[in-house]
Amino acid sequence: MDFGKYRFEQDKKIKESKKKQTIVTIKEMRLRPKIEEHDFQTKLRQTMGFLKKGYKVKVTLRFRGREMAHTDIGREVIDRMITDVSEVGVVETKPKFEGRVIVTMLSPKTKPKK
Repeated sequence: MDFGKYRFEQDKKIKESKKKQTIVTIKEMRLRPKIEEHDFQTKLRQTMGFLKKGYKVKVTLRFRGREMAHTDIGREVIDRMITDVSEVGVVETKPKFEGRVIVTMLSPKTKPKK
């Protein structure tokens, strides 16, 4: 077999496999424990929009200073976000505490229509 023909076939296979792969983009939504209602609703709408478009969303809630004494408030905010987006998205990783941050991943329930 000709080496040039062999390389051509290999390149063709690589191009074909690249057509079938999907690139997963992760969007991040940052929250604070003392977030006001309107700000929360804005973040919620934005998160739902990302999930409807098919993006995964990383929700991070950051504590600063004395807020660390009231981590239960932060847990409530994260749980509320999860319940509010439950119709559009599903929890991929449960909320976990990493230092001063609570992190969770949300992924869309269905694939977006192109």
